[in-house]
Amino acid sequence: MRSLTRLLTYSSVLLIIPAVVSAQDPNVSGMKRDSERASYDDTTYKYNAKGWRKGGVLSINFAQGSSDNWAAGAEKSSFSLAGYTTLFANKKKNRFFWNNMLDLGYAMQRTSSLGTRKTDDKIDFYSKAGHNLTDKWALAGVFNLRTQFTDGYDYDYLGKDIKRRISGLFAPAYILVSPGVEWKPASYFSIFLSPISARWVVVSNDPYSYYYEDGIIPLPDGGQETPLAAQYGVNPRRKVTFEAGAYLSANFIKEVMKNVTYKSRFDLFSSYVSKRDPITDEKGSAKPQNIDIFWTNSVIMKVNKWLSVTYNFDLIYDDDVRQFGPDKDAARVQLRSLLGVGFTTKL
Repeated sequence: MRSLTRLLTYSSVLLIIPAVVSAQDPNVSGMKRDSERASYDDTTYKYNAKGWRKGGVLSINFAQGSSDNWAAGAEKSSFSLAGYTTLFANKKKNRFFWNNMLDLGYAMQRTSSLGTRKTDDKIDFYSKAGHNLTDKWALAGVFNLRTQFTDGYDYDYLGKDIKRRISGLFAPAYILVSPGVEWKPASYFSIFLSPISARWVVVSNDPYSYYYEDGIIPLPDGGQETPLAAQYGVNPRRKVTFEAGAYLSANFIKEVMKNVTYKSRFDLFSSYVSKRDPITDEKGSAKPQNIDIFWTNSVIMKVNKWLSVTYNFDLIYDDDVRQFGPDKDAARVQLRSLLGVGFTTKL
């Protein structure tokens, strides 16, 4: 109940967000509702005979830099490339609706000193189906899958300038199934709340990922490496951990001013069930007060038909992801942002 109260408090705060964003631009209030671009459910895409509306947005951004005898210090050469795609397929039939959204993103950077490294990587599939009770309320269910495409690395493992794998496809993956209630006061804003949801954290792709043979660190350091799966709260032998708890998801998609579209999703999850220690496998106590947070944002500013400026910002807090701090065993707020200039087109 305590965690559910916190979720409701967060949802109350989120109700203010659309009003604040809209109030900052005096032109927004004068826009007609039909011209409000929900972007990824854009009304310029028409429903077909079977009740489906499908489409998407593709954005490719790039940057290049170079220097020669630069006194302040700079990379001799650098190049970055980022691609983002959002695809949607939405169906309506009488009071039934089924909305599907797939967000894909990948970015990499190559510098003369560090070589090639990825700077962004995400697969996020979000599906919601339900039945409208009124214009603003609906009974619905959510399915969500989040993971990444390729391996990620710690490039300074044990402070020795060596590279160790710390993520990959389905390492980890988060799978959520959630029945609940949706409130949608406007076409561009909704809040979904579920008092009981199921979530699986999966690390099935090389769950140990040791750098040293059998994970035994040689002298003079000595010791045993922590399996990759354990860094995400998953026992490497089991490869999957199950959680049940309360879930809240708030979505905002709108053209907040002319040629500027803002998309945001804010998820909270609080687990009611106790978890096993990923190393010892001993059963621990439930910690519903440790709320997991996932917040993703994107702003697309169109310069003309093809050219755009894109800004992406993600925030994650997961108490089970303990890879930070001096001893690499603490949870921290994870932040990631990327600003790019490039080409954007509808699909």
